[in-house]
Amino acid sequence: MLPAFRERRRAITILTVLVAAAFCSILFACGVGSVSLSVQELFGALGEIIHGSPSTLAATLLELRLGRALSAFVTGATLALAGVMMQALLRNPLADPYVLGVSGGASVGALSAMLFFSVAWLVDVAAFTGAIAVAFLLFVLAWRDLRGSTGDSNAPMLLLTGVIVASGCGALVTLMLSIAPDNRLRGMVFWLIGDLSATQSRWLPWIIWLLALTFAVRVARAINVMALHAEAAATLGIRVTRLRQGLFLFSALLTASAVSTAGSIGFVGLIVPHACRFAWGPDHRLLLPAATLAGGTFLVLADTLARSVIAPQQLPVGVITALIGVPVFLLQLHQIHRK
Repeated sequence: MLPAFRERRRAITILTVLVAAAFCSILFACGVGSVSLSVQELFGALGEIIHGSPSTLAATLLELRLGRALSAFVTGATLALAGVMMQALLRNPLADPYVLGVSGGASVGALSAMLFFSVAWLVDVAAFTGAIAVAFLLFVLAWRDLRGSTGDSNAPMLLLTGVIVASGCGALVTLMLSIAPDNRLRGMVFWLIGDLSATQSRWLPWIIWLLALTFAVRVARAINVMALHAEAAATLGIRVTRLRQGLFLFSALLTASAVSTAGSIGFVGLIVPHACRFAWGPDHRLLLPAATLAGGTFLVLADTLARSVIAPQQLPVGVITALIGVPVFLLQLHQIHRK
């Protein structure tokens, strides 16, 4: 009983620290930029926004930065949660939210809207529609694999199907980039790299993230059983078919939400789950909420760096996550190999 109490207290402490870190990262993002704001100015501007009368420069800056920081947080949290779920589904530590080609469908939809239309909101709708269409196609093609009673025997087939679909989407993306006019090519490339400069505050990504997190926390114990005893999970009372289908559907929905919000931001869904697993262990009851909070915090800080390092010019946040992610992931691999 005592070890269980200690584990629960440890988990609560870790999650409390991560929540505080997330809050501090958003506060930091609101204060940093080409024009810095002090803590006093931030709270004064927040009061103006709450009362519906943002008349000062500080209030205007806070309104813009807060919306972008919140979009960055929910996107990072979504990608990290999708990464953990995808790694559990495929039983592959190299899996990330983009491995099954859902992001490729979003890219095809978004670039099609950019190429043939010029309406900003249509890009997000087209990206989300493309991602959901590819997810539905994968679900149909991999139906038998998702109904498998074990995790090991069917994961390679599902992964191969996703890789083939992603290759087809990649070919369509290359075709559209090759025929795109010069005045639209820059925006298309920025979207593909991952960019938060044009994001808008929306409720849908938050709703999708909260629903997926609720599902993930509820099935965390079952994921642990499936990870440790894949062959005997069904005999231990785990509804493997329903669990695998739920992991697939929610990870695909999370990926569609993230990519339609900010483009294809790499490495968040790969390095954050590994870092959390390396720091606090493989127990999904802690790993799932910890990774999603850490992913949101990481992307907020990366986006703050992207828009302030050479301000007023802004870098795509996907470049920053890649530059940070490559050495961090190599370091993690080196540490694991030494053990």
